[in-house]
Amino acid sequence: MKNLSPVRSKEDIFHHYRETPVGLLLEYHNLERDYEIYTQAQLLVGMCMDHRKHLHIPDNFSYIIRAGGANLRHSEFKVSYAIAVGGVRNIALIGHNNCGMVNLATKKEAFVKGLSENAGWEEEKAEQHFDQFAPMFEIGNERDFVVSESQRLKLRYPKVLVAPLLYNVDDNQLYQIAGD
Repeated sequence: MKNLSPVRSKEDIFHHYRETPVGLLLEYHNLERDYEIYTQAQLLVGMCMDHRKHLHIPDNFSYIIRAGGANLRHSEFKVSYAIAVGGVRNIALIGHNNCGMVNLATKKEAFVKGLSENAGWEEEKAEQHFDQFAPMFEIGNERDFVVSESQRLKLRYPKVLVAPLLYNVDDNQLYQIAGD
C-alpha cells in the first residue's frame, strides 16, 4: 500500500505524534516499549472488528471501539463520550489490509447464504438486509477510507489529534500514513 511509513525505531515516528499517546501506541505495539501503569485512558482507538488484529498496549491505556472497516460514523456518540467524559485528546484510527468491508458487493452471495444457513434467515430477507446496509458500510479501499474518516473526525473534534494508521495483518505492525 502506498504512502505507508513503518515504525522500526522511535525516530521513525512522525514528529507530530512523538510525545503523544499516538506515539506511545506506536512504541508499545511496534517497538515493544515496556508498559507503564495507567489509571485513565490516554487515547481512543477506533479499529476494525477483524479477528486478525491485536494491539500490544498496557491495561487502561485506551478506549477501543471496534467497527467494520474502522468506520466510526455510527459510533459517534461513543467517540464523543470518550472525549467529553473520558478526557481523551487523541484518536488512533486503525484500518488494516485485506479488510472485509472493501468491495462488499462481491460478498453478497456468501453473506446471504451464510445468514440463511448459519442464522436461519430466509434468503429474501438476508438479501434485503445486505442491500439495505452494505452501502453504509462499504469503505472503498482501506488506506483512503481511514484517511477520509480521520479528516472527518478532525473537523468534528478540532482540539483532538486524530491519527490515521494501518495495521498490516501479514506482519502485525502498525504503519503511519504519509501525507495524511
